[in-house]
Amino acid sequence: MLNDFNLLATTYRGSEEDLCSEIWYLLREIGDETAQVEKTGIKGLITAKTALNPFEAIKKLRDMLKKHPSEFRYTLRIIPIETVITTNPEEIKEAVTKLALKIGEDETIRVTIEKRFTTHSSKEIIEAAVANVERKVDLGNPDKSILLEVIGKLTGISIIEPNDIINVTKEKTS
Repeated sequence: MLNDFNLLATTYRGSEEDLCSEIWYLLREIGDETAQVEKTGIKGLITAKTALNPFEAIKKLRDMLKKHPSEFRYTLRIIPIETVITTNPEEIKEAVTKLALKIGEDETIRVTIEKRFTTHSSKEIIEAAVANVERKVDLGNPDKSILLEVIGKLTGISIIEPNDIINVTKEKTS
């Protein structure tokens, strides 16, 4: 698994190899000749490293999905990651504190966590994440989400808006 990934992608269990090939191809199609893609060892999940800004990559991939939906055969979701750290509450607190500067004073937040292969509790991780973030919470319709993707010893973190994650199944049908 890549230690410095900036995209996560999900697929059907058992289709990780096909997803790796597809994401590598898609990233090349949007202009990244140096993209790296690797399986995580977790069914249905792969990591990718693009030379593009991960949010720009999401926009370009979404445009490609609209124009050529048949190119997305194995991809279910694509998630941008801004920073990767060791899964440790203190590091999570520091990383989120830095990234939270992107959240406006009057914007609402929620914390979204996906945990895989860790002994840290969700409560412990969420408390660390919001320790220095003083914003109003809105669980239903937040302006921004603090996204924590825990994959064993590594955690990917992003401050995202509702449309920053590509959900291929939903977007193909809309």
